[in-house]
Amino acid sequence: MSCCGTASASAGQTVSGAVIAVDDMSCGHCVGTIEQALRAGMPGVRFAVDLAAHRVTVAGDGGRAAALIRDAGYSPVLLAG
Repeated sequence: MSCCGTASASAGQTVSGAVIAVDDMSCGHCVGTIEQALRAGMPGVRFAVDLAAHRVTVAGDGGRAAALIRDAGYSPVLLAG
């Protein structure tokens, strides 16, 4: 998992909030693209990207986060939040 910038969770930290499945996120490049989309579209919001589980957790508006992930070219499904 790539954890660049202040908005994403550091390794070992957890973020509570909306859970989004992103089954077509398959590599580190995908993680970086999703992180960049969330940072740009939701400045200051904490989030965590779990590549192995194909999940993104966002401490904020899950619908907005899912829309940003979709606009970045992925197929998000809002599971909770």
